Amino acid sequence: MDLRGSIYRFLKFFKIGWRIYQNPKLESSHSSIYYWREQMKAMALFTTTEERQLPYRSTWHTIVNIQLFVFLTSMCYGFMESVGDHVEMGRDFAFILGAFFIVFKVFYFHWYGDDLDQVINELDEFHPWAQIGPGAVDYRAGKRWYFVMAFFLASSWSFFLCVFILLLITSPMWVHQQNLPFHAAFPFQWHERSLHPIGHFIIYVYQSYFSAYALTWLLCIEGLSVCIYAEITFAIEVLCLELRHIHRFKDGLTELRMETNRLVKLHQKIVEILDRTNNVFHGTLIMQMGVNFSLVSISVLEAMEARKDPKVVVQFAILMMLALGHLSMWSFIGDMLSQESLKISDAAYDAYDPTKGSTDVYRDLCLIIRRGQEPLIMRASPFPSFNLINYSAILNQCYGILTFLLKTLD
Repeated sequence: MDLRGSIYRFLKFFKIGWRIYQNPKLESSHSSIYYWREQMKAMALFTTTEERQLPYRSTWHTIVNIQLFVFLTSMCYGFMESVGDHVEMGRDFAFILGAFFIVFKVFYFHWYGDDLDQVINELDEFHPWAQIGPGAVDYRAGKRWYFVMAFFLASSWSFFLCVFILLLITSPMWVHQQNLPFHAAFPFQWHERSLHPIGHFIIYVYQSYFSAYALTWLLCIEGLSVCIYAEITFAIEVLCLELRHIHRFKDGLTELRMETNRLVKLHQKIVEILDRTNNVFHGTLIMQMGVNFSLVSISVLEAMEARKDPKVVVQFAILMMLALGHLSMWSFIGDMLSQESLKISDAAYDAYDPTKGSTDVYRDLCLIIRRGQEPLIMRASPFPSFNLINYSAILNQCYGILTFLLKTLD
């Protein structure tokens, strides 16, 4: 695919999302995760076996891995120059953590790309989850809400990412004693503008281009990950909707028995997909929990260290808000998934009608009620599940660290 085709493929999500937002009657033929995947394919960094068989894909993946290694290594090398300056060390370490997070995700999905692709294919195949045809439940409001949510998520993230990248690229122009977007060091002092102006220019262009590319890819994989769990939540909503309307069009016992059996299998399919999704994202969920907590801790520590310098305090306060915002988004999605799954047993109980049905129908409903007692969770063992309760516990822990530092420094 040429560059023009790749750009069209990348922007297709925004084009369709805007149309659906403007016209409530329009429906997308695919779920949002399909378009997130299309964006990653447009960037030639959706690392599956099928993609690697395309012309030059495997070569490009190798080049990206080399660039990632150079990017992270040069930043670690530059960190050695900051030893002794606590503020600079904290800033460098925060960027190194962010770069390591991207490197980890790229290599991780080199291994789990096929498993991720399988989850996406299965979710998109079952979308919109409801039985199509006469008597189908009205799922369109929920489908539209989740798609528009994904569209606004992608649009807002893209806007702030563009602003962030612009600030990074232009930072050497307005930040004193900074000659590159990221503090890095190279052999033979190639990064020094006064000694090697051509080498400095090449490094400047490399950091600008590759940071934009890597951060855009990170936005896509984060959006894809979040929307996968949102799609599972939508599947649960459709299941509850069909359970509550099971008697509207299913009057015959045979037809009712077939419907309850289908809903039992649908519930089981949702649970299986969620288990596979948690397995696919197991490593990344652990990593982002650790990275976010580390960034919050570093931000608090550095802000306290330089509390007499307002500029430094503001910088690390913004970093702390970004880390907490990222963690809060995942916690919100995980909490929404768990809370919605608890409604399954209530919906199955509402579907029970002693004047309609048979022993087999009641058995199916009891099975759904029994399975629905335990909430479905987004979790990566040994860490606790992602929800607002555990998020509040993390905030309390951060507040405890802040209080301890204030007492120690005073």
